[in-house]
Amino acid sequence: MIEHKPEMAIDNGSAAIFAGWPPPAILTLAAKPPIGPRFLKMDSIYNPCLAKAGAGMNKDFTMSRRCELTLKGPQVGHKVSHSNHKTKRRFLPNLVNVTFLSDALGRGVRMRVCTNAVKSVDHRGGFDAYLIKAKESELSQKAVLLKRAIQKKTPEAEAAPVSVVEAAPAA
Repeated sequence: MIEHKPEMAIDNGSAAIFAGWPPPAILTLAAKPPIGPRFLKMDSIYNPCLAKAGAGMNKDFTMSRRCELTLKGPQVGHKVSHSNHKTKRRFLPNLVNVTFLSDALGRGVRMRVCTNAVKSVDHRGGFDAYLIKAKESELSQKAVLLKRAIQKKTPEAEAAPVSVVEAAPAA
């Protein structure tokens, strides 16, 4: 029986390829645990923004059909024909690309949001006011970072509002 030696593998000059086979393990990467309710505490080690997300929701919305401000996403329902035959369909949110102007940051911020969020931002008094009032668990990762930057620029926004009471004239 002939013993196979990697140095003498093939005569056509490919001995250098087989010389160190199998290759030594150079990198051993720790596998990231799957995202889910059971692994939420473990996943928050890798990404602290996910610690407040509900049911382990991944907050990276780069290509998803999800609003970055209200977290509205696709819903599932039925398409009902004239004969009342029901087939599954998806109801997608009405997403638009909008540039919001931030007074605190002094620049425009491009976001992909639903039209309902545009109305909500206008109703609450602007982009900065909307982000300051919103909970971090209801925002995307990008919006949370913008909220923190706005809070650093405007510390008086976090202070409790002081009510001014006018004194009645003494009679």
